Amino acid sequence: MKRKPSTETTAAWIRLMRVQTRVLNAVEHDLKKAGFPPLAWYDALLELSRAPAGELRPVELEKQMLLPQYSTSRLIDRLVDEGLAVRRECKIDKRGQFVEITEAGRELQKKMWSAYSAGIEKHVGSKLSDTDAVKLCGLLDRLGCSCAEAPSLAVKDGAPAR
Repeated sequence: MKRKPSTETTAAWIRLMRVQTRVLNAVEHDLKKAGFPPLAWYDALLELSRAPAGELRPVELEKQMLLPQYSTSRLIDRLVDEGLAVRRECKIDKRGQFVEITEAGRELQKKMWSAYSAGIEKHVGSKLSDTDAVKLCGLLDRLGCSCAEAPSLAVKDGAPAR
């Protein structure tokens, strides 16, 4: 018989899901209030800006952002429609495509960082000491998160480690 989660483990799971939802909703609200598009736009632009030559295949962007394919496709459509990214045909594989960030996309991502970073500080940083944040990263690492990468990916040009 397989082991069932303890009451404590189940309580931790519930808290983890609730806090994720609440903090993301709060940050989304802050971005909207500042006149910016949704957080997913920032995340996509960040991933594109970090990529070699500022471009990724749609499937690579999907994997980086952990979004379902249909959501990524719609997001790419919106970024292209707004002039924040362009689609390019792959020269080697004519059936393949790349999504490339535009200069306007880079600028929006940098501008959004001001509201995003303030939201992170307001909803997380102001509630945890740096020591607590390190401990939390250690706990999340044990669950398969990649928080161990965060210090080496410090904020650079408005591109924080996530």
